[in-house]
Amino acid sequence: MKVLTVLGARPQFIKAAAVSRVLRQYHQEIIVHTGQHYDENMSAVFFQELSIPLPDYNLAVGSGSHGTQTGAMLAEIEQIIIQEQPDWVMVYGDTNSTVAGALAAAKLYVPVVHVEAGLRSFNRRMPEEINRVVTDSISTILACPTITAVTNLKNEGFTNIYSRGDLLDITTRLPAVAPERPLVVNTGDVMYDAILHNLEIARRGQMPLGIQAGDDYILATVHRAENTDIPDNLGGVLRGLAALGRKVVFPLHPRTKKTAARFGLGGLLEPPSLHVIEPVGYLDMLRLMDNAAFIVTDSGGVQKEAFILGKPCITLRDETEWLETVATGWNVLVGLGGRDLIKNYDFKPPKENQSAPYGDGRAGERIAALLDR
Repeated sequence: MKVLTVLGARPQFIKAAAVSRVLRQYHQEIIVHTGQHYDENMSAVFFQELSIPLPDYNLAVGSGSHGTQTGAMLAEIEQIIIQEQPDWVMVYGDTNSTVAGALAAAKLYVPVVHVEAGLRSFNRRMPEEINRVVTDSISTILACPTITAVTNLKNEGFTNIYSRGDLLDITTRLPAVAPERPLVVNTGDVMYDAILHNLEIARRGQMPLGIQAGDDYILATVHRAENTDIPDNLGGVLRGLAALGRKVVFPLHPRTKKTAARFGLGGLLEPPSLHVIEPVGYLDMLRLMDNAAFIVTDSGGVQKEAFILGKPCITLRDETEWLETVATGWNVLVGLGGRDLIKNYDFKPPKENQSAPYGDGRAGERIAALLDR
């Protein structure tokens, strides 16, 4: 079977690595890189580190407004689907690349597998939320990372649900799948697969320049438009990080760097406690997270990675799609602009062992098995 995989952003490269390792044992895979993340440290380094086969197509779409970027991707992916004639199109997560790939496939009557389906923040002002909802509505297989995601889809009217949301048993016969009756299945979380596969590799490597494994530091990442593109919010986050009174390691996303300069906030990146570094690859980021005292972020993926690594997380948002991290007490929402950051930065997670809501580290196997059957 031929599977066309559409990727475009850092988290998707990590997730695809976990699936491609298994998928390519049984199927032919064609990779399309939209170029949504085009910086070397946000894109190419992930293919190298994670041993993902180089893309068969690189669209080099680059940055732009949501409509411009999504429209350019849609036109290009449509032509590739016509040329390649895949049996399935696979998309990941919630980016413009995700919805463009799904739309192009659905309009050409090619079934879509949405990996990480069913996530909801319930905030329609987030472009990612729109991308998730649209992609789920036109997918044929909805591969959910958690029972919560399955429940979200059930509440939206999806009825063809595998075993009430239990983790997929690869040996079990599946219900019929058709565009008018999409299959909702709990596969577990491919990001959990990725961490289990890469953590020991990461621990054997060197820390980024200027950081030692025994350092006491906070790791911070900021990239969402709601924080970076509003001067008061970006200023609030940067002032809050400086006010923590501890070393903060801050891999600076290109978007954050650009808007800080545009708003005249570059001086807020210079406090002695703020250790600004260039964006890092996946293994470096895994090392930084693994050694951090705690993590401050507005990234959905980093929230979940922090949880899996057993690191307290402070999220610079008003809501999260990863509800389990908050419900279990390992993640605290402090609002856009970090308005409650100082009040919550020293919160203590539970002392008891974490629950395991993200599966068993075999999500990639389950997704490959779904296509086989």
